[in-house]
Amino acid sequence: MPPGPSEDFVSRVLEVVESIPDGAVMTYGDVASALGSRAARAVGQVMAYYGADVPWWRVVRASGHPAADHEARALEHFRAEGTPLRWSGDVFRVDLAAARHTP
Repeated sequence: MPPGPSEDFVSRVLEVVESIPDGAVMTYGDVASALGSRAARAVGQVMAYYGADVPWWRVVRASGHPAADHEARALEHFRAEGTPLRWSGDVFRVDLAAARHTP
């Protein structure tokens, strides 16, 4: 199995995620880009293994959808923070045009 992200990469990802304001989001690719990287999948790995103590719901897929299997919990946070959402029937995604944060 290949090694995971370095400790430095992990801490830098978590720092960027902690800086995302209420009601705003960044995609995994946005977080990677903020670090001068193209490693969106590595950002996803960091969030999966180390993201529980940061506002994980503020990091979404490029489509605006929250992390798989965490939609209900993310929706609670989005509603509490007033994050702009787009609905299609019962399915939602974050309105990236209105909510995307650029550090």
